[in-house]
Amino acid sequence: MAEWLRSPAVMDANTDSATGTDTATGTDTAIGSAGSPLPLPLAVGLVVNPRSGTDVRRAVAAAGAVTIEDKANVVRRVVLGAREAGVDRFVVHTDTHRIVQRATETMRGLDLHWLDHEMTFTEEDTVAAVAAMRDLGCGVVVVLGGDGTNRAAARAWPDLVVVPLSTGTNNAFPVLAEATIAGAAAGHVATGRVPVDEVTRRAMVVRVRPDGASAPDDLALVDAVAVDDPYLGSFELFEPANLRTAVLSRADPASVGFSGVGGLIKPVGCDEDAGLLLRFGPAEDCDRVVRGPTAPGHYADLGLAEVRRLEPGEEVEVNGPLLLAFDGERKRRLVAGERVHLSVVRDGPRVVDVADVMARVAADGAYVFPGKV
Repeated sequence: MAEWLRSPAVMDANTDSATGTDTATGTDTAIGSAGSPLPLPLAVGLVVNPRSGTDVRRAVAAAGAVTIEDKANVVRRVVLGAREAGVDRFVVHTDTHRIVQRATETMRGLDLHWLDHEMTFTEEDTVAAVAAMRDLGCGVVVVLGGDGTNRAAARAWPDLVVVPLSTGTNNAFPVLAEATIAGAAAGHVATGRVPVDEVTRRAMVVRVRPDGASAPDDLALVDAVAVDDPYLGSFELFEPANLRTAVLSRADPASVGFSGVGGLIKPVGCDEDAGLLLRFGPAEDCDRVVRGPTAPGHYADLGLAEVRRLEPGEEVEVNGPLLLAFDGERKRRLVAGERVHLSVVRDGPRVVDVADVMARVAADGAYVFPGKV
């Protein structure tokens, strides 16, 4: 058995340890030869970040936390929707809060394949899980989290087909869709009832290319921000005086975070092949100041030294010493003399258009059948 895969129910009391069969449901485990997992056709991957929507930014701003019970309820509705579309097989990862187990413990006939890799309690857990889902041939992955969780998923699988559902702090990337319908759409994509190329669109993202390198080595889904801060991580709000530069893949006035800030100045839709550059300065020294929602329930005054649209592939140079924050989280330190180039390109994950999927299956009469009269 592949060292990172076990199934079902984390080999619990219902599992025959000799055969790997669930004695309650008869579901076989996915065991590959020579340590390689077998492909799992018609499978939907489920990524649930137990820490999304709970960080200190919500405590110091005015937003409530997304509870474990909230996430379990979302997972349950996703699974129920996908089952109505013909999917009973799900690839899931373990977490210390047992979110998926809570969501599905009363359901019968599910084929749950559990990824078993060593937990680091960082975004690398999401990276490892999505990489395994890719290797197992999942047709689509439903991600419960914010911008940061979806960024980690995209790092693992550049061609990821994703239904991103919002349970995070910064939620400019996830789609607004009811979980039952999002699960149904994911199921229809996984079964091939709708052509994946016709119901998905690659996301515009921010690519990060180190100076002298021929190719990017990192990305942000929504915003890459250069800040003059001493600490990595996402443990506090951004201090306006420390902001230097932001490159946005979208600028939506209906969003929170830097995408929302940019949208209040010069909107750029996610379907536009363009980005937005913001250069910040002290509010008292700038001709323009924007008051924008830098976090849920929190507004700040930001001085604007430069605002302009970016063409696809146009590079913006950023020089250290600075920190780079990707999708709201401080991730990368640039030392003095170090330089990177930021650009917006449409080569991100393929986001499922839930409304388009459901319109197509409705037109095909997928949920209508003859009565008995």
